[in-house]
Amino acid sequence: MSGLIGREDAMGVEESGVGEPGRARARTWGAGRARRVLLALVVAVAVVAPLAAFARPQIPAPAPAVLAPMTAATLDETYSANRANAAEAARMAAANGDRKRAAADRSMAASTRRFLSFDGRGTGQAVEVFGDLAHADRVAVLVPGSDTTLDTYDRFRAGATALMDEVATRSPGSPGGGHGARTAVVSWLGYETPRTISTTVLTTGRAESAAPRLEAFVRELRGLVGQDARVSLLCHSYGSVVCARAAERSDRRSAGLQGAGLQGEARVDDIVLIGSPGTGADSAAALHTSARVWAARGTGDWIADVPHAGADLFGTSVGFRTDPVSPAFGARVFAAGGGGHSDYFRPGSVSLDNLARIVLGDTSEVTRA
Repeated sequence: MSGLIGREDAMGVEESGVGEPGRARARTWGAGRARRVLLALVVAVAVVAPLAAFARPQIPAPAPAVLAPMTAATLDETYSANRANAAEAARMAAANGDRKRAAADRSMAASTRRFLSFDGRGTGQAVEVFGDLAHADRVAVLVPGSDTTLDTYDRFRAGATALMDEVATRSPGSPGGGHGARTAVVSWLGYETPRTISTTVLTTGRAESAAPRLEAFVRELRGLVGQDARVSLLCHSYGSVVCARAAERSDRRSAGLQGAGLQGEARVDDIVLIGSPGTGADSAAALHTSARVWAARGTGDWIADVPHAGADLFGTSVGFRTDPVSPAFGARVFAAGGGGHSDYFRPGSVSLDNLARIVLGDTSEVTRA
């Protein structure tokens, strides 16, 4: 595992007293071991994943509602249409005997919920708004990692509401006063996330499919809030691979491929990688973005033990390369406290405090690691 490998390599070099050739051999051995561990994970998951797949029956639901382009004037209509779609999805799930999904859909059909999009089919997708999006000058878009579906959506939503509550406390208190009062949060479950126990979670395949969707969403969002608004992507776990792939699409355009990346009309100001297994890129500079790139990892996060390496297996790139919190990656690393993999948005945590500061633009106040 990456954290253990790093410590073992350092101990071997320092205690043996070898010179630069010894250090080079240690680095090579460490990288080779990481690749071997990564390939072992692929083989193990390849055996388990097909068995898990049988436990995922398709869930019937209506096709997504046909929506008007996103503008301040159409938001209420959009919210209403998606609530109606969720209500119909709940009825279909109940008729199919899926009480868990029916309950989740029914909750999303509540009159207080505001979805920019909703798709109850399969594992499901949903994009929800917290705050006054039409008048926001700061917007945080949360991008989730593996095993986030409509069935587990409440866990993802809890992070969005915690962030919204945190930024709201930073408002001076008068209506419309203080930038905390003009901030909106969006929970973007806009792609089919991989399962934690699957081969897809070890490759960029799902991220490649999700990247153009994320880019298109940010472009549409910019059309609503304007180019002067501050937009931040908060990318958790495998979601950091999605954000990186979306950013890298700008480099594809120069190569004559489709996609402008997170630039121009889809520009973002900050890309925040939390609990990241890697991005598939060797460095923040390789993302080809004008955004500030941040990274953090809690000291109790198991993701530290995921091998930070890449390998080609039967023509497929496996692994996500450089650790985003390492000096070699070049991100702005901030403190995340002692939390675990699911604790970055925990109320009262160091990580949530720093995330709120980044979203609000108080970057000089962010606690560095």
